[in-house]
Amino acid sequence: MGERSSIVISRYGNTLIQFIKFGLVGGSGVIVNMVALVIANKLFGWGFDVTPHDTVLNLLGTRFHLRWYHIFATIAFVVANTWNFQINRWWTFKSHGHGRWLREFLAFFAVGLLSWVVSQIVMTLLMNPTSPLELSPRIFDSSTGLRNQLYWANLIGIFVAMPVNFVVNKLWTFKAVRVSRVPDKYELLTEKQLRDRELSRKG
Repeated sequence: MGERSSIVISRYGNTLIQFIKFGLVGGSGVIVNMVALVIANKLFGWGFDVTPHDTVLNLLGTRFHLRWYHIFATIAFVVANTWNFQINRWWTFKSHGHGRWLREFLAFFAVGLLSWVVSQIVMTLLMNPTSPLELSPRIFDSSTGLRNQLYWANLIGIFVAMPVNFVVNKLWTFKAVRVSRVPDKYELLTEKQLRDRELSRKG
């Protein structure tokens, strides 16, 4: 196997491993998110007698409204995003060096906001009675937790936003990790050294 092939395998293999780890952390984050969502839904329902579809406020005099399910999903997002950041920093993108915690957290949170916007749009499309993508109330009638429209809309929104989250975090949030880590032997070789080594092997 040539040196260039080894480099490709080394670099893309590392990315694949990171993606798998990111997915595992994301899976735990999904659980944290869903638990936080259920707790918020129950607490506000019991304490303030509100339902997910109740209006919080009108958006600038338009026909659009901020509803309680947006609030519940936002609370769940903040809790899960904090969880995901710490685990990803410690495990997925670990290295011999890190950027400052607060700086990386703010970057991670900013990326999370992008994912949050995506998931909020998806959730609105799945929850809005006037949307062609609304989850059928006949099936998702909230008679049980497994048939709760809010929970399924939130879960689908999370999975739609997850690829965006991974790509931007790898390219931006944890950039300091990639710069500060100890490079492997293939990354230390120059193009000329690679050519010379390949020629010597063929010779």
